[in-house]
Amino acid sequence: MSAKKKPVVIGVTGGSGSGKTTVSRKIFNQLADNSIMILQQDSYYNDQADMSMEERKQVNYDHPLAFDIDLLVAQLKDLLDYKAIEKPVYDYSQYTRSEKTIHQEPREVIILEGILLLDDKRLRDLMDIKVYVDTDDDIRIIRRIQRDNGERGRDLNGIIKQYLSTVKPMYHQFVEPTKRYADIIVPEGGENQVAIDLLTTKIRSILVKRGNKHVANNTDSTI
Repeated sequence: MSAKKKPVVIGVTGGSGSGKTTVSRKIFNQLADNSIMILQQDSYYNDQADMSMEERKQVNYDHPLAFDIDLLVAQLKDLLDYKAIEKPVYDYSQYTRSEKTIHQEPREVIILEGILLLDDKRLRDLMDIKVYVDTDDDIRIIRRIQRDNGERGRDLNGIIKQYLSTVKPMYHQFVEPTKRYADIIVPEGGENQVAIDLLTTKIRSILVKRGNKHVANNTDSTI
């Protein structure tokens, strides 16, 4: 008897700047002719509208308690039941959740991406494949500076201060220990094309077993 058809969930995690977003996008691109989506844990930072801007800036955003995991679990379960969700939007410039939401229809493949996905057993239990992207600390801080300065408008001194005070210690306390839960460890992130190819092959295999008759192979699409 074939397995019950349900979406395939791939969790992609690792430290900030590890390349997990690049890995997620490359998997997406290789499967883009299938029904696929990316769900970022960053969208589920807590709503902090009741806090002052100064209070928001003092929050440790690399701690598990910074996320609304209850909402993430609930919405992921809805997607697994083929129900649409209203995905929250996080406003980095305001350090809190936006009033806007994004309507998200269910898909056959869900790539769940974020720094602390494997920290919560409820999330781990919903994943079919758990991927940990393992990248050297020096490379991660360089990537974080480039991203936060170029894309999020943060100043260099603030980025370095945040990295040394919370990002690095939280990585070693909470993120790195979750490596033991991973099914696959991918060194060097998006540069590891062999690992990405193996992952997409495995995902296609699961889709076929669950009754998806058409499993496309596309390496040129964009997110």
